[in-house]
Amino acid sequence: MRLELRNITIKDVRFGAQTEVKGDVLYVNKQEMIDALQDERLTSIDVEIAKPNEATRIVPVKDVIEPRVKVEGSGGVFPGFVSKVDMVGSGVTHVLKGVAVVTTGKIVGFQEGIIDMSGPGAQYTPFSDTLNVVLVAEPVQGLLQHDHEAALRTMGLKAAAYLGEAGRHAKPTNTEVFDCPPLPQALLQFPGLPKVAYVYMLQSQGLLHDTYVYGIDAKRTLPTFIYPTEVMDGAIVSGNCVSACDKNTTFHHQNSPVIHELLARHGKDYNFIGVVVTNENVTLSDKERSSNFTAKLVEWLGVDAVIISEEGFGNPDTDLMMNCVKLEKKGIKTVLVTDEYAGQDGASQSLADADPLADAVITAGNANEVIVLPPMQKLLGHKETADVIAGGWYGSLAADGSITAEIQVITGATNELGFSKLTSKGV
Repeated sequence: MRLELRNITIKDVRFGAQTEVKGDVLYVNKQEMIDALQDERLTSIDVEIAKPNEATRIVPVKDVIEPRVKVEGSGGVFPGFVSKVDMVGSGVTHVLKGVAVVTTGKIVGFQEGIIDMSGPGAQYTPFSDTLNVVLVAEPVQGLLQHDHEAALRTMGLKAAAYLGEAGRHAKPTNTEVFDCPPLPQALLQFPGLPKVAYVYMLQSQGLLHDTYVYGIDAKRTLPTFIYPTEVMDGAIVSGNCVSACDKNTTFHHQNSPVIHELLARHGKDYNFIGVVVTNENVTLSDKERSSNFTAKLVEWLGVDAVIISEEGFGNPDTDLMMNCVKLEKKGIKTVLVTDEYAGQDGASQSLADADPLADAVITAGNANEVIVLPPMQKLLGHKETADVIAGGWYGSLAADGSITAEIQVITGATNELGFSKLTSKGV
């Protein structure tokens, strides 16, 4: 598959009489956008703009999505939700670079997060650097949690498609081209280089812990092979209400740094064959089934090594180890990408499961580290949720509006795709 991502760099977002891109500014007709997002499950929708360096806090954050529009080729944005279930990953897609849709409002579960646009919290989230079009939505009384999540998810995806349409005829700032051949051709490329695949673990434990592939809940599927460009073109969307620090938002899936880095080094350091998407399950039998299929698929690809990324922590640590161990026993080298829950002092066991064969592991940081987030001048959402979201506790929210909590509450703080601001240093 050959995909062109034509990036339109946006340097400012403003409300205006018409939703359009003029130069490097995105103008948004607020009322028209609200009208386009109406849903009988929601009593109200408001649109706000949050910019970098402003004293603004968004809480609780449900999802983050990058606005895009398909201008050439099959399929459309967010297949199975906004567009029909056609294959994506080829043709031309316009991207409003620097803009993100952020959904918030009344809390759905207890694991949504916080985005601070300035202050110490901004140093932990990549979304303090984006121009955020924030949707504040409130549900009808008595709406069940799963219906509430679905309403917010649909609203966010529609909003990203609505804004993306403004870039359909805009002049791109730059173009990225990705060409991924069919498997028989891919295996014959670069015979002198090691063949590498990517095992992409998707959160799918249910109870608001869901991810969707072409519109279907990942826990209803078996592991499958897809082109890297399909992921980049919106085939995977978040339906998660999991811990904010390591949640893969839809924006993360659209811009997976693992896939981008593998493609950047394809033909130079190794031969990147493709992506195996697999789920994270609850029961032991489901974990065994999915990890067996993952190992079988990767072996069938004939690769020498794989990168495996996790989403979430605790229960999914077992899926991670099962995938690792079964591949290592087949002679396929693995590198794992995860984060840690090592306690506020860093002295506890980092993962809920472990194995000696997992001897190449990249950490995205310890989510239990404590931070104090100072009060902000502007709040979008509901500040009282700071006392109940994962990483906070009763009393996290102080009377002055400051929040003391673990960095677990910050959206993307320890993202297990490496899409974060944390780094390491030699000692």
